[in-house]
Amino acid sequence: MKLKTFLPSLLAIILITQFSFGAGKFSKTTTIQNIKAAITGETTASAKYAAYSKQAKKEGLAKIALLFEAASKSENIHANNHRAVLEQLGEKMDKFTPTYEVKSTKENLEDAVKGESYEVATMYPDFIKAANDEGVNIAMISFNYAFQTEKKHKAMYENALDKFNSGKANELSSLYMVCPTCGNTYDSQAPKRCGISMTPRERFLTFKS
Repeated sequence: MKLKTFLPSLLAIILITQFSFGAGKFSKTTTIQNIKAAITGETTASAKYAAYSKQAKKEGLAKIALLFEAASKSENIHANNHRAVLEQLGEKMDKFTPTYEVKSTKENLEDAVKGESYEVATMYPDFIKAANDEGVNIAMISFNYAFQTEKKHKAMYENALDKFNSGKANELSSLYMVCPTCGNTYDSQAPKRCGISMTPRERFLTFKS
């Protein structure tokens, strides 16, 4: 009698467990796609900014080149963070080749402002909301690291473009420090700990001319 009662109960537990696992897995679908999109975007940005840096050097704009170089490293950190999250969720990233076009430094700065503006106003806020709705905390952390950093990049590129247009590019910073944990970028000496991830300053990557 006890065995008969136990078997239906066991079956119910198995069904509930399977349903819950399936639902949980399904609920992460949007965030997984968003992570892949973020990897593509950040990898492309890293490669693009590295190329923009070389173009700025060709034009004799060393300080703008330095900004692009530091930002390129920051975007690579974001891409690697997103990729680690994707792997932890049991997914793999499809192979792809970044595509972009290198123009004049002025046009490259305008493109950078446009790209960062989209990430700050639309992409990352949407990705963070979806990850929150689906309960994917690790993705929320990675997205937020990038979101907070991109807000700073946007301001830096806008400032660089203003300086370029006014013929004052040489007034830009000759020092950038990048947090290896979250990509947070400072255009001066970094504080003792990163303002986003609390990483110690001694671990920061330094770019200077």
